[in-house]
Amino acid sequence: MAIRRALISVSDKRGIAEFAKGLQELGVEIISTGGTARLLEENGIPVRPISELTGFPEMLDGRVKTLHPKVHGALLARRDDPEHMRQVTEHGIELIDMVVVNLYPFRSTAEKPGVGLEELTENIDIGGPTMIRSAAKNYRDVAVVTDPGDYVKVLEELKATGDLSEETRARLCVKAFRTTADYDATIDRVLSRKLLGERVLHLSLRDGKVLRYGENAHQRATFYVQGLPGSCIANARQLWGKDMSYNNYLDADGALEAVRELKDASGVAVIKHTNPCGYATGETLKEALKAAWEGDPVSAFGSIIACTRPMDLETAKFLRGRFVEISIAPGYDEDALEFLKSHKKDLRILEVPPLDLEPDDTIYRYVRGGMLEQDRDGKLIEKWEVVTKAQFPEGKRALAEFAYKAVKHTKSNAIVLAREYKPRFFQVLGVGAGQPNRVDSLRKLALTKARENLERFHKAEAPELPLEDYIWAQLGEVVLASDAFFPFPDVVEYAAEAGIRYIVQPGGSVRDEEVISTADRLGVAMAFTGTRHFLH
Repeated sequence: MAIRRALISVSDKRGIAEFAKGLQELGVEIISTGGTARLLEENGIPVRPISELTGFPEMLDGRVKTLHPKVHGALLARRDDPEHMRQVTEHGIELIDMVVVNLYPFRSTAEKPGVGLEELTENIDIGGPTMIRSAAKNYRDVAVVTDPGDYVKVLEELKATGDLSEETRARLCVKAFRTTADYDATIDRVLSRKLLGERVLHLSLRDGKVLRYGENAHQRATFYVQGLPGSCIANARQLWGKDMSYNNYLDADGALEAVRELKDASGVAVIKHTNPCGYATGETLKEALKAAWEGDPVSAFGSIIACTRPMDLETAKFLRGRFVEISIAPGYDEDALEFLKSHKKDLRILEVPPLDLEPDDTIYRYVRGGMLEQDRDGKLIEKWEVVTKAQFPEGKRALAEFAYKAVKHTKSNAIVLAREYKPRFFQVLGVGAGQPNRVDSLRKLALTKARENLERFHKAEAPELPLEDYIWAQLGEVVLASDAFFPFPDVVEYAAEAGIRYIVQPGGSVRDEEVISTADRLGVAMAFTGTRHFLH
């Protein structure tokens, strides 16, 4: 056994007794400190106190335990250096072959409401990071274990081979330095704010994956992982298809965030250039996909689709003959996956964790020379308030919320028109995205697309009606959703002219009263939500 002596000192004691027991059974001598030593002894594991190794007692309420030449000499001595070994012998240093350390819980302490400076500073670990860095510097001779999640793998390798490979030691070394870097970054962030009133930000990103190119072929690109838990594209498992591109990641992220809004239903988002070109719910996932696709079948070519439910075979079959870049779902039935693999050679298939496992994270966005930080837009409606004389029927509320979910994920200035295509199930009919003014989003885009769609639906849905009568009747039942307030009443006027009778918007304009008065004059029902959803 190449590892003969291990020093164990942990704050997070999950699994440490079992790990130490496993080491002891392999003949490893255990050296430990303070509370860790007591825990191991209570579990029947023989422990040698650190003071016996150093010849010096723990002192200053445990602040000084391992900060000693006989500890750090035992960690830093290179076994292949004769001069190092001569000095080790001369000074009576007993070599340590493994360090098992994790650190005082500074981050969780800092997150406690009303925590004081004294409690914060008492939870700044000094000896732990020092041991970690010493061991990691000499990783070929000293294995350093900082993550309880590695205990089982380390024991298994020791039992199987009697040692740890250089590859394992290198992996543990990098994780150790990453641990101390993140720890120090957290201390810097918290104390800078508390002592100096300064905001400091450190981001730790890893697993950089070089992509073929960026947004365009002449741009380099890399994808990094932040390590957030939950259902996000960074945690997706690719089951099939070519490597993801830069644009794929952007579109897939937009698709997943948009469809997450529909997680309580069978819902589908069809995304192109991060905007929804199709968005629908259905009795089945296939029905939702069909309705979403029909919202804009031309734009859906080369799109990304995201589903709220595991994909079944019937839903997968709908994609035959339709070009889709990426499929995203919280699972795939076995026959559906095999069908997609055999019929969609170029399709990237992503499986994500369940959509209700939403990451609680912050959005960061770079600008040249700096970075912006904000909370993720996790709110839909602050307060539902009908502000017009014409009432918003309670039966339209669910449709209005659906339309508002769609417009929330559409680039500003955004207008969405949505309908209830069958009882309790909804479909986006037209999207106006990314326009410098809201009028164009409605007149030139959303309304034009809605009319095109209704012209296609006419024969299947109401062939007995003249086309314009059918379109007028349909538009009279849609809900228009706007991501931001109306600075002027013109959108209301154009909507009413087209036959639209229901509008949902956040409100908050200095001309709200004028807009409401116009809606009253035209017989349009309008609700305010109190929540704007700009998206840039």
